[in-house]
Amino acid sequence: MLEIRRYIPERADEWNAFVSASKNGTFLFNRRYMDYHSDRFCDHSLMFYRNGRLYAVLPANEKEHVFYTHQGLTYGGLVMGQRCSASGIIECFETLNAYLRNLGVEKVLYKAVPWIYHQLPAEEDLYALTQVCGAHLLIRDISSVVVGHQSFSESRKSGVRKALRRGYEVRESDDTDAFWHILDSNLWRTYRLHPVHSAGELRLLKDRFPREIRLFMTFDGAKPLGGTLLFITPQVIHTQYISADEEGKANGAIDLLFDQLIHKEFTSCRYIDFGKSTSTDSAVLNSKLIFQKEGFGGRAVCYDTYEWDL
Repeated sequence: MLEIRRYIPERADEWNAFVSASKNGTFLFNRRYMDYHSDRFCDHSLMFYRNGRLYAVLPANEKEHVFYTHQGLTYGGLVMGQRCSASGIIECFETLNAYLRNLGVEKVLYKAVPWIYHQLPAEEDLYALTQVCGAHLLIRDISSVVVGHQSFSESRKSGVRKALRRGYEVRESDDTDAFWHILDSNLWRTYRLHPVHSAGELRLLKDRFPREIRLFMTFDGAKPLGGTLLFITPQVIHTQYISADEEGKANGAIDLLFDQLIHKEFTSCRYIDFGKSTSTDSAVLNSKLIFQKEGFGGRAVCYDTYEWDL
């Protein structure tokens, strides 16, 4: 017997405990993370109960008769308990489709959790998407992931040497405002864009998740030249933002930063995910950006979004 209940804030503790014990959840699905931007989305997250016990949860929002999993997250999809089976997940999607049709939802956009974030194999949902939903691949973004200690390209090694000659140092920092201003200036100058997170949101999230969200920057003395904000999950370190000012770019600040992080700070990390190098609709590859990430040893992992009509 499978039952769907719509998430309400009174179930936050139950939701969060389930995500922590799941086989493919990360802190991005914790309600204290998800709900920081609750004013931007009409939340329609769901909780699946099997024989009265929580079996899976689905972070989601709705907009204009479309059901999204979830527009405010880098990745989404069904978060599964460790005992989830293929037949059980098929039943989840059959029940989900009936639930959504009854509400007048016309379409679903489903962002799967990339496999590198799975603590146990968790692609039962991908099977159900095709077999139950008739879903098709709508968007395929490309990310760059470092596994182990890959050798840097010569251009990245040259940047490291240049930064060391100038006496730069890499340190962990809590000064998210300084980093945000470097990031904002760089994005605006290059793309006429602002960061997805405001400076205040970065402070809020880092305060809520001090072990999972960490900032490392390259300094010239006391002056920050650039850095990266890391999202740390059980087996993946994700570079949520990377940015440097003009001096830092010219003198290898980011090269030194990742030399220190990959080869010294996080040597036991299984995967380092540099994030997507494609435009919003995945149509255009940012060749310059992915070239830099590949120079650190990053190789392709895809972030996929599926679509189906109800």
